[in-house]
Amino acid sequence: MSNKETKPKVLVADDERVIADTLAIILNQSGFEATAVYSGEKAVEAARSLKPDMLISDVIMNDMNGVDAAIRIRTLLPGCKILLFSGQAATADLLDRARVQGHEFEILAKPVHPQDLLARLRS
Repeated sequence: MSNKETKPKVLVADDERVIADTLAIILNQSGFEATAVYSGEKAVEAARSLKPDMLISDVIMNDMNGVDAAIRIRTLLPGCKILLFSGQAATADLLDRARVQGHEFEILAKPVHPQDLLARLRS
């Protein structure tokens, strides 16, 4: 591998810090360059500067939900792959609203198994 080859940049957003940090650690150990943030607002801010290749975000967060953050990030970075995860039923309504606006997102159920996540990211 030459020095010019860069690792795919992944932004992980979850208001449960342990989950965000754990996913970032797993991704960093698996050949990605992952950064954890703890809110939808922070995800949008971080995306502006980091320009990630992928966003992995919880849907239900306190300030800005993951669907709204994903829509904003997709507007900023149309090529960013987006993967959402959630353990809550309210997610369906948010995804339906996004679909009406022309946004389709992949979703994984919480808890996310690291192997499942890695398989999705590499596909």
